[in-house]
Amino acid sequence: MKIAFVLFDGMTSMDLAGFYEAVTWLAILKAKENVSWTFCADRPEITDDRGLKMKSDAVLPNLGEFDLVFFPGGLSTRTLRFDEDFMSWVRTAELVPYAISICTGALLMGAAGFLNGKRATTNSSAYDLLAPYCAEVISARVVRDGNTVTGAGVTASIDLGLYLVEMLTTKETVLQVQQKMEYPYYKAGNLRDVYMHYSSKGG
Repeated sequence: MKIAFVLFDGMTSMDLAGFYEAVTWLAILKAKENVSWTFCADRPEITDDRGLKMKSDAVLPNLGEFDLVFFPGGLSTRTLRFDEDFMSWVRTAELVPYAISICTGALLMGAAGFLNGKRATTNSSAYDLLAPYCAEVISARVVRDGNTVTGAGVTASIDLGLYLVEMLTTKETVLQVQQKMEYPYYKAGNLRDVYMHYSSKGG
């Protein structure tokens, strides 16, 4: 499985870090064969929303060559979704088996047309911005609809990563990863199209 982590100026690093930590255990545990990942961006080096600089492995690669493409969020997504050069690159991921976003990364997937007719979630502060791009905005930590999986704000990145681990492997594998991450909040064995947990109503 070839994974592309999309990077861009103004992104939120926690959006990336939680998902990255969980999903890369697939390779460490050899839970899936030939797992590899590439940090992709529209330039050789990006700066996150707090000044952290990160170097990319590949500049504007064809995202359609990957099996899973991940889009983090950040305030800059609000303007990037109107940047035709950047969005033309994002749209190269149109036919990937799995298109994944966390937080306002959903705005990029939405603007690219990946969420047409689908349910999705994002940071609660951006529900109104996401609504025109999808069939329904769901208040949930993780929402899966077909080949798209979207996560809520920031810390939901960890839940999203664990959800993908379980979705791609087994409950036993995700429990192992969860234990290694010392993250007690994810509820394994609860895969479903709309996935909500530890809400105030116990959903």
